[in-house]
Amino acid sequence: MTGQERRNAIVDQIKQSGVPVSGKRLASDYHVSRQVIVQDIALIRAAGHDIISTNRGYILNEPYRVSRTFKVQHTDEHLEEELFSIVDLGGRILNVMVNHKVYGHLEAELNITSRRTALRFLDDIKSGKSSPLKNITSNYHYHTVEADSEETLDVIEEMLAQKGFLIEQDLVEV
Repeated sequence: MTGQERRNAIVDQIKQSGVPVSGKRLASDYHVSRQVIVQDIALIRAAGHDIISTNRGYILNEPYRVSRTFKVQHTDEHLEEELFSIVDLGGRILNVMVNHKVYGHLEAELNITSRRTALRFLDDIKSGKSSPLKNITSNYHYHTVEADSEETLDVIEEMLAQKGFLIEQDLVEV
């Protein structure tokens, strides 16, 4: 298990626990020292999770979040418009996924939460570091978008449809 995988698992464990999770318990569960857990918690906080240390353990202080996966298609020229529109409406773009006929399911974490993080991503694309994953599937791709409510996700879905980006999804798991 990599450090990032461990940190993701720690967040999930704390999120799913109904009671504070002690550092000793986390260290035991992941076969690392208590000091590694302290460092992991610092990195998790730096990544934007509001982890609170109590005398009984760690708790996650995050608002209720919901997510939905959207199947979309657009050209490179509309990439900025898609990303900005989603974050402007309160969405957080967690990832991009494609289903390639040869390579299968490919997914990359994005974690785009604002125009600033969208611009950073777009600058990396424009600099030639890479090209959008959607380009290997004729511009078809999926995004998992997180928001504070189902109503916000409905507004985002409506906007994607109005702009012509949203594709009707089959009843097939992504």
